[in-house]
Amino acid sequence: MELPDLKDDPHLKVLRPLVETYLAFWRTDSRHVRSLRLTPSQFDVIATLGDTKGLTCAELSTATLVTKGTLTGVLDRLAAKGLIRRTPVADDRRSTRICLTDKGVRLFKKTFAAHIAFLRPFFQRALTTAEAEQLRLLLLRLQRSFRENPTA
Repeated sequence: MELPDLKDDPHLKVLRPLVETYLAFWRTDSRHVRSLRLTPSQFDVIATLGDTKGLTCAELSTATLVTKGTLTGVLDRLAAKGLIRRTPVADDRRSTRICLTDKGVRLFKKTFAAHIAFLRPFFQRALTTAEAEQLRLLLLRLQRSFRENPTA
């Protein structure tokens, strides 16, 4: 197969800015989360559980960016800090519901609000409200494309 001329390919021109933007976001986001005395995985779990009545481990694994292999350790550390509690699911003995404790709810309210306030200016400087919505829709469309046929 011959290598095509790629210098003017509009789709490939998206790759580098997309990856560089993600990496810049991740560094900035992680640094701020760590300043809140949480790891990114712990923050992800607390933010996901916030304002819910709790989620099963399976639901939490699907809803967060934390891998299944990492989730148990993250939950163990959050439980040791008194931020979450595990309760058996009444109609499914194999499932456990994870809920924030009162201490966890207070931490969620404090850290989530602080983190949103920290991140918002980055987005507001770069995007109008309409552009932010358009970008969200475009990213979701691109995400679906990768999920529909990941081995193409």
